[in-house]
Amino acid sequence: MTPSKIVCIGRNYVDHIQELGNEIPADMVVFLKPNSAITTELIAFQQEPIHYETELCFIMENNQFSAVGVGLDLTKRALQSSLKTQQLPWERAKAFNGSALFSDFIPLDSLGKSACEKWAFQLSINEKVIQVGHSDLMMYSTSAIKQSLTEFISLEDGDIVMTGTPKGVGVVNVGDCFSVKLWRAIDYSDSRSLENYMLNNVPQLTQQWLAK
Repeated sequence: MTPSKIVCIGRNYVDHIQELGNEIPADMVVFLKPNSAITTELIAFQQEPIHYETELCFIMENNQFSAVGVGLDLTKRALQSSLKTQQLPWERAKAFNGSALFSDFIPLDSLGKSACEKWAFQLSINEKVIQVGHSDLMMYSTSAIKQSLTEFISLEDGDIVMTGTPKGVGVVNVGDCFSVKLWRAIDYSDSRSLENYMLNNVPQLTQQWLAK
């Protein structure tokens, strides 16, 4: 099923806001990617170096989040910074062809879970852990995101919602091996406990890409 659009939540993790030197927004930051942004290849360069942002993602069906996965929001960071300085929209930096890469999605009913459960995800590059996220660390929960979005936009069956990225974003380099993993998680207490949980529990999902 091809989504009609990808709805993205920006600045949803405080530590990511701080690493980019942005201000904490007064309201949820929302932007869109067209379905032409979806790709199966991880690109390292398109007019400028590409940056990765790893995100917890959901598919919409029958007005509910029906499946969960992990996605990469691929960004032209230099262009985005220029657009932000000029107070212009981000589409040229965020919505270009090939700017959205997704793992397989797992139906939530097959897990006996809902989107409101605890989720943890991880990005490793060349077997080194780079980004770690947990749904408890999101400023806006999955239920809050859905409620807010449906107040002003129609979510069609197949639409994908990307819920924001934690700290650790960076540049994609040719030849890098990217690996994403997703867990049904425990409550978040601290980073060490989460790391131990990830080490000692098999993820629900693992996917890899080689940057080209």
